[in-house]
Amino acid sequence: MEMEDDCDFYHEYLRGLEVYYTEVGDEFEYISGNVVDDRLRPHRVYIEHRCFIMYHGTTWANAMKIQSEGFTPSLDGMLGRGVYLSRDYRKASRYPLQGRHQRLAVIKVNVQVGLVKRIHYQGHPLQKTWRQHGYDTAWVPPNCGMVGSGLEEDCVYDPRRIQVLEIIPN
Repeated sequence: MEMEDDCDFYHEYLRGLEVYYTEVGDEFEYISGNVVDDRLRPHRVYIEHRCFIMYHGTTWANAMKIQSEGFTPSLDGMLGRGVYLSRDYRKASRYPLQGRHQRLAVIKVNVQVGLVKRIHYQGHPLQKTWRQHGYDTAWVPPNCGMVGSGLEEDCVYDPRRIQVLEIIPN
């Protein structure tokens, strides 16, 4: 399985990475807080084996339910079905849009992104059908005009790719 052909996309997705891991057997090994260009290594580790730290904003009650039962994908949204996350804490801390009178939380997660599709403009041909084309995650880059805040967003199709790490009061 290979990454999108767009080399700039590869570096753009990895830029600003908090931490990332690579698979070692059944475990994940910490690599670095800095981006390493794996194309320079003799045995390339593809991005689909990487795990990224991401965030999901919700109510405290929902966060407790997610921690015990796992994520339930949204049936529809800007990128279609999936779990909506962001690598940008600021983006996640703005959610939920409704229910802000309740106690809020941001869930910090580890996500094995799989094969990632960049959706960088409204009306992209795969905007809601990326999963049907073999992608595991859809990514909206920052400042591409798709999100009012200008912050990046990810949609992960399979919630089993997401591991809850921490619940942060918001």
